[in-house]
Order: sequence, then structure tokens, then C-alpha cells
Amino acid sequence: MSFNILGLSPELKKAIERKGYTNPSDIQLQAIPSIIEGNDIMAGAQTGTGKTAAFALPILQKLQNDESKRRRVRALILVPTRELASQVGDSFRSYGNNLRFRTSTLYGGVSIRTQIDKLKKGVDIVVATPGRLLDHLDKKTLNLSELEVFVLDEADRMLDMGFIRDIKKVLKYLPEKKQNLLFSATFPKEIQALADSLLNSPKRIQVASNNSTVDKVVQVVYPVDKSRKRELLTHCIKEEGWFQVLVFSRTKHGANKLASQLSKQGINAVAFHGNKSQSQRTRALNDFKDSKTQVLVATDIAARGIDIKLLPQVVNFDLPYVPEDYVHRIGRTARAGQEGKAISLVSADEHKLLNDIERLLKQEIPRKIIQGFEPTQNLRSSPPRPRSNNKGKGGLQRRGFKSSGKTKPSKGKAAWHKRRPEKDSAK
Repeated sequence: MSFNILGLSPELKKAIERKGYTNPSDIQLQAIPSIIEGNDIMAGAQTGTGKTAAFALPILQKLQNDESKRRRVRALILVPTRELASQVGDSFRSYGNNLRFRTSTLYGGVSIRTQIDKLKKGVDIVVATPGRLLDHLDKKTLNLSELEVFVLDEADRMLDMGFIRDIKKVLKYLPEKKQNLLFSATFPKEIQALADSLLNSPKRIQVASNNSTVDKVVQVVYPVDKSRKRELLTHCIKEEGWFQVLVFSRTKHGANKLASQLSKQGINAVAFHGNKSQSQRTRALNDFKDSKTQVLVATDIAARGIDIKLLPQVVNFDLPYVPEDYVHRIGRTARAGQEGKAISLVSADEHKLLNDIERLLKQEIPRKIIQGFEPTQNLRSSPPRPRSNNKGKGGLQRRGFKSSGKTKPSKGKAAWHKRRPEKDSAK
């Protein structure tokens, strides 16, 4: 099906054609007509499915239908990270290139004065992170009294990053009568409760089952001793000719250390995490997108909001403590229908984390032992463990590694990471 059936204006269809889009994705096909009709939306879609266009295009269409309120904030999009704010803002400008609307992006790490000066000139669309948006609202430099459409994007990531309280504060500044759109890859109970309080008889859209991964991502586990992970990663990058590789580290310190070690091995690598300044993060991301940097070593702050065309490789140097984060990490590749590969370097102490991920995916990830890097603790199969439900029978086949020592991180450490995910150092 083409975009012609969605009721978009000639200006928007021209912008779509210029970007090379031919057929709408599933989320676009279902969401765009419903948003144009004025329905509240509760949409579940995995990353890389084109959901930004699914709300940006109909919002621009609605604003275009009534231009009498020009230069008043009529649409607000709330996102969890600076990178996603920048990406969504660019999408609105690109899709609305043939229109005359102004889009402003508000996030921390940069001068608030520059943002205030732009807001004074009048804007139509605001894309913001929660902290910086509240700064403007507290300073009364932003008026949302005439807001018509509110979008909460990546709602589950907002929850992960501890932004639920900030979101509730933001909602107090918004007019009661407005169209509300909520997009989330997953729907934990806190997000479901937020949706119930925010949305009015919402149209529910689910284009993929919760926590499912992109079909075109080829997933594989490379079993390896923990002490040889960096050596194996270096080997793969050099011997297999990997370029433009996004590598995920569990911690900021680990990202810095790994990027430094790779650089010493002659591999152009840069760390990317919340302790970096906004200018450093912007430069690192742009250099990576432009293929000036070979490897970007990132923490989970990069799992959402980074859209890199044709990104071929995602590598989990460390498995995440929260299994849902694995889904978001590997969603950075195979975007917009392209193919991609997600490789996880897994040591014996991470076998429980791997089991949790496979339980979430409801499938076993294939293993591949790289010659010369055979682990001293081999893969083994554990007997099926029963599910903790009332059925009594069944269960999920668990896979792990033999180990004479601890085979999982302490409960306290894992729980701490679930409570304290990485947040930006600035709002």
C-alpha cells in the first residue's frame, strides 16, 4: 500500500517521496488515519518500525488544516533522551519542509538562554526531555495553554530512567482538552496505569508482540571467557572487517576503558554515555554516522533514540541486567526493513542474564564458538524449569555455562541496577 491512501496533504506526500519512502509501515498504516481523525492512541511498536513518522506526519497534517494559530505551541512531544529529542525534531523539520511550521528542541547540556530566545520568537512544535521542559515551565518561558496534541514517546524508557514523577509534573501544566498519543515498546504496569489516567477511550495499536525483536536481526551468542572478551572483539573487528560497530557496555567506566583499549589496538573507537557533555555526544554520534569513527562504545542511554541508517553490527560486550534492554539494544540495527546482526559476547558469569533474555524472547539464541577463543567453561543444557504459574506443567528450557564459581551477579547488584538505570548528567 502507498502513502496515497492515508489522506496526507500534497506537501507531506512530496516530503515523503523526497525521503525515498514508498510504502507505509504497519504502525504508520494503522496510526496515521486514526490520529488525523482525532483519536487518542496507545501504540506498541518495536524500535525501527517507523513510529516517529507515524505521529509526526498526522500532527503536521492537523496543524496544516488550521494555520490560524501559527507560532503558538500546539504540539508537544516528550522523549527520554537528548539524542531522541534531536532525532524527532529533525524528523518534524524534514517532513514539514514544504510547510512553514517552526519546531524547537529543548534538552539539557546546552544553553537554556538560546532556547528561550527561540521560544520568544514563537514556535509551533516542541520536542523536549522532561527535565529541561520543566525548567522552561518553571521559568514561565513556555506557554502550553493552547496545546492540541501531546505525545509521550518511548514511555517505558521514561520509566526505566526514573522520569515518571517528572512526567506527572508536566501533565499538570497541560490543558485538559487535547489529543494524547502514547508510544511504547513495552507496557509494564506503571505505564499501563499512566495510560489509563492520561488517555481518553484510546485506539489501541500493537504491530508486534510485546518485547519481540526485529525479525531481520540475526542474533548470535559468542561464548568466551570474560578475560578474553576484548581480545575476541578486536579479533572480530579486524579479521571479519567490521566497520561502524555499536558496542554496548554495562557501565560508563567500562565504556571508557574499552574505547581506550580498542584505540590502543589501532581501532578508532569513542565512548558514548551520560557523563559526556552534549557537544561531545553530538560530535561522537555525527562522526560515527559519517563513518569517521569505526566503533562507538555506548551504555544503555544509546539503546533508544539513535537512528543510524544501515548499521550492520550491534555487539553486546556486556549483557544488560534488565532483559528488556537487550531488545532495545539490538533494535539499533535492522531498522526500516534493513538487515542487521546482533552479537553477544557471553561469559560464564552471565548465563543467568542470558537465560532471562531468552525467556523474554521465548527462544534460544544460537551459539557460535570462535576458533582460538574456545571458552574454558563450555555450554551445557540445564533441565527445563517449571514456570511460576498455576498450570503446574511446562516450563522454559534454560541454557548456561559450566562454572566452578559464581554464575550470576549478586541479587543486590542486579537489583541496584534495576533501580538505578543510567541517566543523563544534565537534564
